Amino acid sequence: MKRLEDIIVNVKNKSIVGSTDYAIDSVAFDSRKVSNNTLFVAISGAVMDGHEYIEQAIEKGAVAIICEQMPSVIRENVCYIHVEDSNEALANIADTFYDNPSTKLKLVGVTGTNGKTTIASLLYKLFSNLGYKVGLLSTVKIMVGDEVFETSHTTPDSLTINHYMNLMVEMGCEYCFMEVSSHGIVQKRTHGLDFNGGIFTNLSHDHLDYHKTFAEYRDAKKIFFDQLGSSAFAVTNVDDKNGMVMVQNTKATIRTYGLKNMADYKGQILESQFSGMLMKVNQQEIWVQLIGAFNASNLLAVFASAVELGVEPQEALLQISKLESVAGRFQYVVSSNKVTAIVDYAHTPDALDNVIDTINSIRTFNEQLITVVGCGGNRDKTKRPEMAQIASEKSNKVIFTSDNPRFEDPVAILEDMEKGVEPQNTMKTITVVDRKQAIKLACQQAKSGDIILIAGKGHETYQEVKGERSHFNDLELVTEFLEL
Repeated sequence: MKRLEDIIVNVKNKSIVGSTDYAIDSVAFDSRKVSNNTLFVAISGAVMDGHEYIEQAIEKGAVAIICEQMPSVIRENVCYIHVEDSNEALANIADTFYDNPSTKLKLVGVTGTNGKTTIASLLYKLFSNLGYKVGLLSTVKIMVGDEVFETSHTTPDSLTINHYMNLMVEMGCEYCFMEVSSHGIVQKRTHGLDFNGGIFTNLSHDHLDYHKTFAEYRDAKKIFFDQLGSSAFAVTNVDDKNGMVMVQNTKATIRTYGLKNMADYKGQILESQFSGMLMKVNQQEIWVQLIGAFNASNLLAVFASAVELGVEPQEALLQISKLESVAGRFQYVVSSNKVTAIVDYAHTPDALDNVIDTINSIRTFNEQLITVVGCGGNRDKTKRPEMAQIASEKSNKVIFTSDNPRFEDPVAILEDMEKGVEPQNTMKTITVVDRKQAIKLACQQAKSGDIILIAGKGHETYQEVKGERSHFNDLELVTEFLEL
């Protein structure tokens, strides 16, 4: 319980109507979660407008309202706080309500199109292995020490973030690693957090349904680095053309990593197999259990961040050599008749390109590469033909199938994909709407030595169709069909 006047101390308000002398037991921006003595924050979203639920929130016990538009009816015994930006107000309130937990952790954010989950998860594992209590906020899961919590967004809302960071502090965590999405930045979910460091992975085609242009998407990412303090570090990928753009206005100490260009943390792949690769990192040779140039880049980001956080370089490399792949990121199994099946989260053109290039850099080309891939519904439609073009150009056979259709017609999604297939590659492709049947067909077509890539869903254990989620796991299915 906290006093309202104390909770809103950092909120920029236009006006306050009513008394701030209330005891607040909870904060909510979803009217369904309002109870007695709640501070309700009305947020205008893309689908729902919280301002329409102010009366409902008051009926359920809200005693204070944060709003961008004052309601026509002003109730007695309710405090109304008029603000310019409800998202920013919510972030400030959440930070204050939970006693500024980010200031009590060594907090590092990871942003970019691809690699966020891998880097955040590997840093969590590395520091856990060093004996620290660590928190993780990722697409796959939220971790507080060894305790697992489910998550549904890459970057949760600011209330959820501060709630779990407060829990991390209470549980004695010293570090927290979190994914920072472009949506999260624009919607100010990370506003006010005290980051000790930021990591930039790369930038490629994604979320243009939300940001409209690539420049807008890039600039959303850049805001994160613009807001880092002078005591923080900014680790950036110099192999990406936007790597130095991200940090050009940052106050943080800039550190670079790369495989192709000169960098503070320089890497080179010396040898690759499906079981791992031999790398040279700052002139030190190291065998790692991940593969592909994209993972080599991810590991450099992990190494750089660990060193910037105070880990001795040799110790960091030793720990990196022990790290295993993150769930749904280039996970592979091998059947008794030597069919290799790889499950990967690749759901953008760049990620799919990287995964297939990695497979093609290791394979002998005496075998087939059979790729199963789809695209999500109600998301950026412009990447669908691109992904289909990449898959059909670089695989021997391709099965186009459903991903998470959501509220779209899966056949329409697949038709969008098929438009990207060039004439000379049409004979390589087949469309199977049912994802389970598509995976089964790939397994039936694969002969000894062949490689199956199942892309798009990775770690996900569900399929979303018309608002309903049902259990679906690519790795489980391919394991069943290959009779492992």
